[in-house]
Amino acid sequence: MSRTANPAKKTSSARGGAVQTHAEHQKDVINRLRRIEGQVRGVIEMIQTERSNDELALQMSAVRKAMDKAFYRLIACHVQEAMGAKQSDTRVKKEIERVTRLLEKFG
Repeated sequence: MSRTANPAKKTSSARGGAVQTHAEHQKDVINRLRRIEGQVRGVIEMIQTERSNDELALQMSAVRKAMDKAFYRLIACHVQEAMGAKQSDTRVKKEIERVTRLLEKFG
């Protein structure tokens, strides 16, 4: 998500194929990172209150998975921007979203 990109530039969304602007994609990634930040603060608190290693492992795994999903969403945004003129091709948009969802699920 380069800062030089046109903020009104339209790209496809992760949510049902609706069209999102570059700024909306950026906001989505930032919101994901803020939720992750809260999760990390929770893990720190768990360590300080000496919660079990099993509970910590579960929460740390959730943080890692959330970070991966944010990364995949960021990369999908970059791929969509790189496609440029091909963005009007519905098949291209659907394929980018399909691959992104696969990465989020299995990556």
